[in-house]
Amino acid sequence: MSVADRIKADIQSNDIVLFMKGTPAAPQCGFSATVVHILDHVGVKYKGVNVLADAEIRQGIKDFSNWPTIPQLYVKGEFVGGCDIVKEMFENGELRPFLEDQGVKLETA
Repeated sequence: MSVADRIKADIQSNDIVLFMKGTPAAPQCGFSATVVHILDHVGVKYKGVNVLADAEIRQGIKDFSNWPTIPQLYVKGEFVGGCDIVKEMFENGELRPFLEDQGVKLETA
């Protein structure tokens, strides 16, 4: 299976996928930690993919999305963006409605 196929499989089989440095329990960069904190705060279930554990995925996700940085957030198979975009959506109050519009189940806060 090619790197792109592995990435597609993850994105297609999970509502939300975060390609990040480290894991949700132990992020290994500040940008990844910020997105994990936001996702945890909104109360969504997501799959974290540690790009540091797989050099092919680390480069492959950048090629796949044509986006140069990590983390990268995918919702329902679509690329949403990196830390700055997710943070801006959260701060503007757009993230929760966006996720609900995508049919993602949110835990009540």
